[in-house]
Amino acid sequence: MAASRGTPAVELEIEGLPVRLSNPDRVYFSERGETKLDLARYYESVGPGIVNALRERPCMLHRFPKGVDGPKVHQKRLPAGAPPWVETVRLHFPRYGLHADELCVTKLADVIWAVQMSTVEFHPWNSRRADTESPDEWRIDLDPMPECPFDRVRRAAEVTHEVLGELGAVGWPKTSGGSGLHVYVRIEPRWGFKDVRRGALAFAREVERRLPDDVTTTWWRKDRSPSDLFVDYNQNARDHTIAAAYSVRGNPRGTVSAPLRWDEVADALPDDFTIATMPARFAELGDLHAGIDDAIFDFAPLLEWAERDERDGRDTPPEPEPEPS
Repeated sequence: MAASRGTPAVELEIEGLPVRLSNPDRVYFSERGETKLDLARYYESVGPGIVNALRERPCMLHRFPKGVDGPKVHQKRLPAGAPPWVETVRLHFPRYGLHADELCVTKLADVIWAVQMSTVEFHPWNSRRADTESPDEWRIDLDPMPECPFDRVRRAAEVTHEVLGELGAVGWPKTSGGSGLHVYVRIEPRWGFKDVRRGALAFAREVERRLPDDVTTTWWRKDRSPSDLFVDYNQNARDHTIAAAYSVRGNPRGTVSAPLRWDEVADALPDDFTIATMPARFAELGDLHAGIDDAIFDFAPLLEWAERDERDGRDTPPEPEPEPS
């Protein structure tokens, strides 16, 4: 049932800070009927996890002012009306001669205030405020084409885990909240976006070598098979983002980009993890990505792989276009 226009606002106290939530009974997720207030309560329930995923990172917001069945707004700039305690980070876009002050989460109240501004999805950069041009997170995006079965995604995740182990890297898997899987690796912020993307491409090509019938690194979508699994190294390009761990996705079911243990990958299904199921899971398991900052990988070997591929005549595809404002 649609919310009444007269539904009064509520004030939530989040770690000592007041956050006013207007239209708390507006239905955001039509499959089960969760409301804007339910969304805020969800983010409270996974608070340490979502803050850990977003902390100190420029964050693009995917806002749904009428709920997820309505139009989506991709917002880089902080929405107007933020309280003084909400922090930002300034990003520059030389190609367009523009800048944007993006949300920079440092505490749970920042997340809940963004929900007040109709944010459902949080898409952080893979760099932090201290040096926005030097990523500290390498992102492996196992992105299935429309006819790719999920078993193929799982196989690619297993091989990803295998190759990471050979490199001595710790990977932190999660569902995408859609049809794929992500694996994050913490790295030292010593390299720029172009180098991290080059290394990510070299890694993707190694996974492709081991699963040639399942995996592709083909740049142009039109050249991929509908059943291919694309290892999307472009998520490491500047100004490209994907949903954070614990971010809800903008679909009627309210699926969540859910951290996993590696031993869960073989059986997990993306639809298992929603705003309805994740609070109990988080209460039981805590933040499965809590140790990521303590597992820093030396990215240099992947740049050596990239140089090897380039010597062998493998080119580096052009940079993707920036995400929409």
